[in-house]
Amino acid sequence: MNIFEQRLGRGHAGAGAAPGATVIADADRRVLGASADFLARTGLAHGDLAGRSLDELGPMLERCRHLAQPAGLHVVPVGAQGGVAYHAATLFEARAAQPGAPPRNFDELLDHIPAGVVICAADSRAIYANRYALELLGVAIDKMRAYPADSGAWQILRADGSVLPPADYPVNCVLRTGAMVGDVVVGLPGPSVRWLLCNAYPVFDAAGQVGEVVVCFTDCTELKQVERSLHKSEERLRLVLQGSTDGSWDWDLVQHQLYYSERWWEMIGYGPHERESDERTWRAFVHPDDLPRVHDYLERLMASTEHSYHIEMRLRHREGHYVPVLARGFVLRDEAGRAVRLSGTNTDLTEAKRAEQRIYELAYFDYLTGLPNRRLLIEQLGKILTRAARTRQHGALLFIDLDNFKLLNDTLGHDIGDHLLRQVAERLRHTVRESDHLSRLGGDEFVVVLENLGESEAAAVHESQLVGGKLLGALAQPYYLAGRPSVSTPSVGVAVFGAGATSVELLLRQADLAMYRAKAEGRNTVRFFDPSMQAAADRQIELENDLRDGIRRGHFELHCQPQFGLDGALAGGEVLVRWRHDVRGLVMPGEFIGLAEGCGLIAPLGKLVLSESCRVLARWARDARLRELTLAVNVSAHQLREADFVDSVLACVRESGADPRRLCLELTETVFAENVEDVSAKMNALRDHGIRFSLDDFGTGYSSLSYLRRFPLAELKVDRGFVKDLPGDAHAGAIVDAILALARTLDLTVVAEGVETGEQRDFLAAHGCQVLQGYLLGRPIPVAEFERRYGG
Repeated sequence: MNIFEQRLGRGHAGAGAAPGATVIADADRRVLGASADFLARTGLAHGDLAGRSLDELGPMLERCRHLAQPAGLHVVPVGAQGGVAYHAATLFEARAAQPGAPPRNFDELLDHIPAGVVICAADSRAIYANRYALELLGVAIDKMRAYPADSGAWQILRADGSVLPPADYPVNCVLRTGAMVGDVVVGLPGPSVRWLLCNAYPVFDAAGQVGEVVVCFTDCTELKQVERSLHKSEERLRLVLQGSTDGSWDWDLVQHQLYYSERWWEMIGYGPHERESDERTWRAFVHPDDLPRVHDYLERLMASTEHSYHIEMRLRHREGHYVPVLARGFVLRDEAGRAVRLSGTNTDLTEAKRAEQRIYELAYFDYLTGLPNRRLLIEQLGKILTRAARTRQHGALLFIDLDNFKLLNDTLGHDIGDHLLRQVAERLRHTVRESDHLSRLGGDEFVVVLENLGESEAAAVHESQLVGGKLLGALAQPYYLAGRPSVSTPSVGVAVFGAGATSVELLLRQADLAMYRAKAEGRNTVRFFDPSMQAAADRQIELENDLRDGIRRGHFELHCQPQFGLDGALAGGEVLVRWRHDVRGLVMPGEFIGLAEGCGLIAPLGKLVLSESCRVLARWARDARLRELTLAVNVSAHQLREADFVDSVLACVRESGADPRRLCLELTETVFAENVEDVSAKMNALRDHGIRFSLDDFGTGYSSLSYLRRFPLAELKVDRGFVKDLPGDAHAGAIVDAILALARTLDLTVVAEGVETGEQRDFLAAHGCQVLQGYLLGRPIPVAEFERRYGG
């Protein structure tokens, strides 16, 4: 017997059972029949009851939806006959006299159940509420008692927070339809909404009409808040996934079910329902080369205890190309550590791979020609030399430099130079084999590396010579630059390598030396490195180090060659520098000036010479015979290019106390190939302080005669190359005549260098040259000796 049978039967046998709603059972408690009122109130039929035991009937009544609340049987014995006991059964006890009052002691039971119970009359007013209902409803129960449910005096809310129309209140629905309303969530308005889960049951009177409605409810506010929080979390996750470019997926390893998000499919060009979504799906899209690696990774992951993973792979797009993706996520494991679920996302790496490729190209390839750059060449060359040592195969490095490229850049502009370099790169690509290594080292320098040229050095030399000849022929063809054909030839240096240990740096240096020999021997040719070249290069490096040390320690001496006027009087002198070397003794300028220019030491050397020359002028100012002399000092284009050149010269003059009017700076025509405006501004700034300028070796450069007008020059020096052929060479004489005539027109003094014979002196004097300089008149001598000889 169920709990309701015990509750209704204990202590009430034969007391107040409703006689209309009865069933008859035999002594074995088998149902024999039921009254019409019982059948009407329960909605059951005779066929549903006949032959069932009272124990079976109890659960049926608890589940009966026609009843206002779960009901049990109140069993009352009727009598016995022939040893057979008959029982009468009814559904409800009779109510107390007051309307709405529950049966005696039943209200105490209802006050202790953890649910609210409200009984409403047929007019929908509340006539009873248990203790829990009073606590939950508060002041609202007073309105429910005073006003019908459709009066609008009290409100309830739908689950979505909107106001529920009175007609849809659970009690009104039951009164209107006579049917139970179950599992409805409603809200009671207030400072904070209280949410209730309601079930409303009809209670029928003797006439079969709904006389009362029993409303049972539980507080589900916390559940509603959890539901809302869960809804917000789901909404947040949905928005995150919609806004994310990643494609999520989930793999249930136990149920063998796979979920692919819409973005997962979009990433490879499909809609979410176009293909099957099972364990075979992703495998069908993985690149065949990646699949074994991915399978191995998954097997290791399953066997491990890891809870996260990441792996890159390529998935085939609908259009046929492959999309690089990064799959990463979480591994869910059971208590035994067995993987039961994989969840994660696929990130499209297409843009990242493009950026990665771009970074690689910027790091390892030349932006102008697209060829591998020096960095990549060094890395490849190291591997090539290792292979050559292992296989005992010879190879060769060809160092290519374009002849006169700087001149082309300076005359036609850097954009034309860049256009030439791109054309050269394209020709080299079509000339070398695919197995050869081609790169741009920088500027106009290119490198070709040849491998597997045979086991003998002679074979490697022969093959390199053939390739070098092909390169010369390809690069010597006319180029179209600035809309017209132009020719640019290369010089090629070759260094052969084999099984012997050779460093990358040494090999490049050897090929570079061979290239410079090619330039020295006429350009547009191929030359091979030999040990004597390396020895010369080593001597050059040693001399450069000595030169640097000599400048630092001041191991340079000034010599001075006198200059005379036509009357034989001393007019001035030219400073010439000598290097006092610890081992080699006195080194002449021809041996170290070019080296100083090539290694960037000419500027500090020139500053040293200028400072000492100013000190010489300061001493001469105290000598009656020397104070009127002009001292000429050579200035290189490198010095003039320095931003602080003017300040540096004036500082030397100021610190020494020299008279700037006695200082003459000799320039060569190469300085005029620099920034004309900058050079002119610097010269004018120094001239304003009294310093004079002389144009040395006039007639041998490429400068325009207009420079004589644009720059503040005071004198011209006729190059010794013209003087040496006087007076016998008519052409030399005509050139000297023209220079002298030009100088007179421009009011410039003319100094003739290299006067070594009386005939040369007489010719120059006869044609009006004001100042003479040369061995005939006086050789360069140390400044101290010059001062003793010509001073007072």
